[in-house]
Amino acid sequence: MRIRLSEHFTYKKLIRFVLPTVFMMIVTSVYGIVDGFFVSNCVGKNAFAAVNLIMPVLMALGAFGFMIGTGGSALVAKTLGEGDAKKANKYFSMLIYVTVIFSLIVTVIGFIFMPNIAKALGANDLIINDCVLYGRILITAVSFFMLQNSFQSFLVTAGKSNFGLVISVIAGLSNMVLDFVLIYLLDLGVVGAAAASAFSQVVGAVIPLIYFARKNNSLLHLVKTKIQLKPIGAACVNGSSEMLTNLSTSLVSMIYNFQLMKIVAENGVSAYGVIMYVSLIFMSFFFGYSIGINPVVGYNFGAKNTNELKNVLKKSLVLTSVVSLAMTALAVSLSGAIAKIFVGYDAELCDLTSNALKIYSLSFLVCGFNIFSSAFFTGLNNGKISALISFLRTLVFQIAAVLVLPVFIGINGIWLAITVAEILTLIVTIVCLAANKRKYNY
Repeated sequence: MRIRLSEHFTYKKLIRFVLPTVFMMIVTSVYGIVDGFFVSNCVGKNAFAAVNLIMPVLMALGAFGFMIGTGGSALVAKTLGEGDAKKANKYFSMLIYVTVIFSLIVTVIGFIFMPNIAKALGANDLIINDCVLYGRILITAVSFFMLQNSFQSFLVTAGKSNFGLVISVIAGLSNMVLDFVLIYLLDLGVVGAAAASAFSQVVGAVIPLIYFARKNNSLLHLVKTKIQLKPIGAACVNGSSEMLTNLSTSLVSMIYNFQLMKIVAENGVSAYGVIMYVSLIFMSFFFGYSIGINPVVGYNFGAKNTNELKNVLKKSLVLTSVVSLAMTALAVSLSGAIAKIFVGYDAELCDLTSNALKIYSLSFLVCGFNIFSSAFFTGLNNGKISALISFLRTLVFQIAAVLVLPVFIGINGIWLAITVAEILTLIVTIVCLAANKRKYNY
């Protein structure tokens, strides 16, 4: 039975509603990790370092899709809550068309300047060719990557989160199979890894594009519309926190890699790459939950149902607390085994990675509250506070920590930086929630 945005959410209904989106994010994270596994074990640690050095740039380019998806879905959900389905579909269609136009421009610029980008990130002679090759192949699919990111949110708003999960599974399986064939069987190295990822992004974008372009039984479908700057601006402001999260995460990853190249060279970048893969998996719950809950908050805000806003906020904080504790315990206990899976062929690198993961995992205790709260304000169509939380969490505090802490405690300062940043952000988050309680009556 389909759960509607207008329903009262018990814990059971809330979990059932967000679960497809959570699984969708986990599946998306898993098939990204498969690239790293095959490259590291079949091609070598230098190629693995190259992929991880250029990957943040590619993720940053896809951030526009997340912004349009999350900010646009909040706007569309609010419009649906106000009872204007026709306008909601026009907004949805316009945002998809804008994403396509913008992505084509990014593709051309990114392809041309990829060698310059790799050099700026600190790529040395050992890895620069692989960086450029991997980056240029994936940049050709960035339009599909942006659309895939946008559709993840819009499918939830359309009431088709289960369909979104199916699409993610299909895209993920295609990537995994192609990784095995192109890297392991055909020995195509980073070319095979990039081609496999690009194909999966095409799959993840084209299936929902066809679905929304044809007659369907969801709340949304693509229609003829005109470009309107005001709703585009509103969607961008609403989703700016999610874009900032992805852009900042990518920028911070570049700074991490730059610092690590100076201290422990390629081994540091490889260790950080493993941490990022693990972090993607563990934080997929929080990101998936946030995407899933966003239209619920937006709908009830538009419908002025303050009692349900209070209910959703309370239950979300409880669920976040439970999952945060479980994730941290699991990550610490499995750190050694995870390191062996990716870099077990190099004892020194394996020890470095295991120790780094244990320290980094402490951040899982805190990050979920900040991620949810940012999404909660996005759903309330308050992009400014949402962006502030994301901006401080993923950029300001983390950059300061990763630059300052290593001066005093060495390389462990790099691994601890994320936890310090999350704690400082949590203080700001609590202040924002308390300060706006009367305004939104949650």
